[in-house]
Amino acid sequence: MRRRRAHGDPGAGRQGQRRARRAVRDRRHPAPVPGLVTVEVTAETAEQTRALGTSLAKLLRAGDLVILSGDLGAGKTTLTQGLGEGLGVRGAVTSPTFVISRVHPSTTGGPALVHVDAYRLGGLDELDDLDLDASLDESVTVVEWGTGVAEALADDRLEVVILRAHADDQGEARTLRVTGVGERWRSVSLDALTPA
Repeated sequence: MRRRRAHGDPGAGRQGQRRARRAVRDRRHPAPVPGLVTVEVTAETAEQTRALGTSLAKLLRAGDLVILSGDLGAGKTTLTQGLGEGLGVRGAVTSPTFVISRVHPSTTGGPALVHVDAYRLGGLDELDDLDLDASLDESVTVVEWGTGVAEALADDRLEVVILRAHADDQGEARTLRVTGVGERWRSVSLDALTPA
């Protein structure tokens, strides 16, 4: 009798190891889903990534959930800084890696920005412990590293995947794939997103 090893098992050979790496990559950077509204925009610099956040903020309202994914240093916090500028929130927007969640109140009477870093969370239970659903309706909630965890917070959401524009490039150019999920985003044009 011949036993077959599971993919990702070091003994599964090169092909199994490749499949395991691809599966991990695909979880971190999901491909666009057919039938959903998706746009891709390239930002050449960190300033353009921030400007895209400012542009995106014009489309957001209280109750919106934005899930950000991308490799370490991809620009998730930089994009969120632009969102904060566009929403007119108080305080510098910095990565909440160690505090997990920060609330930035609006200075303009608009929604607050709730900025979450889910990188160190063990799963949905730990995200649920943050009680984000208590403020979800009154704020714009941005969850970095939220793919696979934060989708349960809302049926309607924006999913933003930030990738290096060139796989082997260590420069600042990024491709941002923005996907509107749910009824809320069917009538919203994401084509207006520009880095300028």
